[in-house]
Amino acid sequence: MSLEKDTQKSAKSTTAINKESKGFTDEERAAMKEHAQELKAEARRGPRAKKDKADGESDVLAKIAEMPEPDRAMAKRLHEIIKASAPALSPKTWYGMPAYAKDGKVVCFFQSAQKFKTRYATFGFSDAANLDEGDLWPVAFALKELTATEEARIIALVKKAVS
Repeated sequence: MSLEKDTQKSAKSTTAINKESKGFTDEERAAMKEHAQELKAEARRGPRAKKDKADGESDVLAKIAEMPEPDRAMAKRLHEIIKASAPALSPKTWYGMPAYAKDGKVVCFFQSAQKFKTRYATFGFSDAANLDEGDLWPVAFALKELTATEEARIIALVKKAVS
């Protein structure tokens, strides 16, 4: 065999055999559809969409109401915490999740455990959050329960994220 054929054969042999990409999960497709609907609703609201906290807040509260317990209780409490500790953030939905934005850019969000069928809820930050610390910093946190300790840490993180 020539070197060229060996190289081709080698490249083929590294490809996964009998493993088809299944693409996006049903949950991921649903999240993308929700995001498309959010963008359409925002476009219908016009230029005031980014300034109108009332519409965004009602959307967020509706999403929270759809969540099963205990995620619903955590999401309600997080909503209260974020509103109190970072009033500059505007509530909005983002891929069907409660999120909080500054100047139209999502800073933090809450992902229910049932959203993608995971074993814990997640509180996360986007790259718009001002959390940079050296070359490595956390941007998402598993959340199983909200105690006073977790609330204090979240308040500090949210304040730092919008600073």
